[in-house]
Amino acid sequence: MIRIGIGLARPNDNLVHAVREVANEGITPILFAPRSIPEISGIACRVSDNPERDLVDALMGGQIDAAVRGTLPAHSTLRYLREAAGVDHLQRIALLETGDGRQFLLAPVGIDEGSTIKSRIELIQKAIKLAEQTGRNKKVAILSGGRLEDIGRNPDVDRSLADAELIARCSGGDHCEILIEEVVGEYGIVIAPDGISGNLIFRTLVLLGSGTGHGAPVVNIDVPFVDTSRATEGFGNAIRLAKDLVRKK
Repeated sequence: MIRIGIGLARPNDNLVHAVREVANEGITPILFAPRSIPEISGIACRVSDNPERDLVDALMGGQIDAAVRGTLPAHSTLRYLREAAGVDHLQRIALLETGDGRQFLLAPVGIDEGSTIKSRIELIQKAIKLAEQTGRNKKVAILSGGRLEDIGRNPDVDRSLADAELIARCSGGDHCEILIEEVVGEYGIVIAPDGISGNLIFRTLVLLGSGTGHGAPVVNIDVPFVDTSRATEGFGNAIRLAKDLVRKK
């Protein structure tokens, strides 16, 4: 059985339902929650005054095989994970699915991620590795802020186009301009121009459209940690992704 810790900041029916579902799929789920959470029948739970720290400590110490942030606060949980893992920043790659079933990896997705050419090239390399681990399409599409024919209309777009061309040459991916609607399906990896636009793509697809988020693994640490959005309803997808990462490790 694969031991997966899941954060629970407050009562959440969607998360509890997901935990009950995956318990029948070769997973031993363990909730990490504050003392204010009432006991949940049939589910293992570790309560403490600092569940964010306890979840990360259990992961780093080998008490669990993988962790899913669940509904724990992003800032405090990811900050402590960064400190415990000994890195100065975290890199996340989201697994998304369109309403008609096309899955793809998207990066960057954090508003403070992917701001440089170098960081996006690093994300491409890690996304290819993640695609290999999970048996997905490794073809890379690099997005920019416009079409090549738009050069000269806006200096920010000009810079975005030039950056995407350079990233494509350095990484072996394809510069697909702004045409995200044409790349999903043919390409398994989509690289946004920066973390802000990547976050907007995620939120538009999952929270306004009919898409689904399957979690966002942190890819620059040595242990399986899957980040989740507080607004998601599909926690089961993230827990299963964490299981896959453990099995492929």
